[in-house]
Amino acid sequence: MRHGKKVNHLGRTDSHRKAMLANMATSLIKHKRISTTLAKAKALRTYVEPLITKSKNDTTHSRRTVFSYLQDKEVVTILFREVAEKVANRPGGYTRIIKLNNRAGDNAEMALIELVDFNEVYGKDVEAKEEKKTTRRGRSKAAAPKAGEAKAETAEEAAPETTTEEAPATEEPKGE
Repeated sequence: MRHGKKVNHLGRTDSHRKAMLANMATSLIKHKRISTTLAKAKALRTYVEPLITKSKNDTTHSRRTVFSYLQDKEVVTILFREVAEKVANRPGGYTRIIKLNNRAGDNAEMALIELVDFNEVYGKDVEAKEEKKTTRRGRSKAAAPKAGEAKAETAEEAAPETTTEEAPATEEPKGE
């Protein structure tokens, strides 16, 4: 039975697991995304997200607390400068786990874990989707004339230029 089992031990001792998660968190903060097994990615998410939350409050105490987990000065400065700046107004959910194909050697479930605010691909898709709003319903009566007026205006802008030049030339001989 798994009653009360909240921590996935990942088949390691406590000290080995903590060291592995610290190293993976260091790599994630440095490179902004890493590829690992799905179980390790889920364990890393619970390890690194509280550290990112702590980095929002840039105090000596929070820096020392985060350093006690990561043990790398350079990564702590990256976390408190770059990462904290990008996630300042995000209330949580700083990482994204994307499932990949199984590993060829042992068929292990692989995943890509990345920091959400550092992925340019998803950010551009979201902006593009917000601009385009289509529905399966028909246009309302108020929206349809506006689209027609816009088409008529563009047609009138192009048409008067050609008709204005041709009209005086044809009207002058008729009037004489």
